[in-house]
Amino acid sequence: MLLAIDVGNSHTVFGLFDGEELLEHWRVATDAHRTADEWSVVLQGLISGSGVANPEDIDGISMCCSVPSVQHEMRVMFRRHYGGIAAVIVEPGVKTGVPIRMDNPKEVGSDRIVNALAAVQLYGGPCVVVDFGTATTFDAVSVKGEYVGGAIAPGIDISVEALSRRGAQLHMVEIVRPRAVIAKNTAEALRSGIIYGFAGQADGIVDRMAQELTNDVDDVTVVATGGLAGTVVDECETVDVHQPWLTLIGLRMVFERNTG
Repeated sequence: MLLAIDVGNSHTVFGLFDGEELLEHWRVATDAHRTADEWSVVLQGLISGSGVANPEDIDGISMCCSVPSVQHEMRVMFRRHYGGIAAVIVEPGVKTGVPIRMDNPKEVGSDRIVNALAAVQLYGGPCVVVDFGTATTFDAVSVKGEYVGGAIAPGIDISVEALSRRGAQLHMVEIVRPRAVIAKNTAEALRSGIIYGFAGQADGIVDRMAQELTNDVDDVTVVATGGLAGTVVDECETVDVHQPWLTLIGLRMVFERNTG
């Protein structure tokens, strides 16, 4: 079985694959102070309690990571607790099959390249991947499967937290769909601004990217992913596919490319 690990700034997602089938997945907080041994305890507890596998069933690991300190501890964990198992960390030198057409390819987050790979393999190019995470990222992939660039905007949680911190009478609210765009109370007004504001932002940026990618914008497939995608994706007019496990699927593809 393959263990896929997507370490983001706020959350870390683990996925367990049997071939191409995603058997189970877990989401935990990314703690930059957690040691290799602590990560191992967390991971083995999740797998053992799943009922679908045991830690010793893992015969491969694929990881992308946005937090350098966590990546270091993960390397140590692989060596100490999963020695002898093939482990692929997406970084310069790892084969992804995605040409990066950027001024400095090393600046592009490994998760964004993994998403681009999965999107073009699953849905074809040209495509745009919208990842609703700590930041909302937009990644453009050409018809040839090239990563040609993207955009980065503040994420939903960051924006809501900043608004509640700076607004004396504004408080954190559960992000759910409001009854109407024109709200009748402060909580619903916040929800309306969040849901429809971020949906509008996504549609606006995607429209402009599609126009730059191709002469026929109908040829562009828009794929939404990320932990917060479910809060706004139903209000986005441009999204064609919601694939919450796009990064995990991409990690499986990268592992296959690098291990045969």
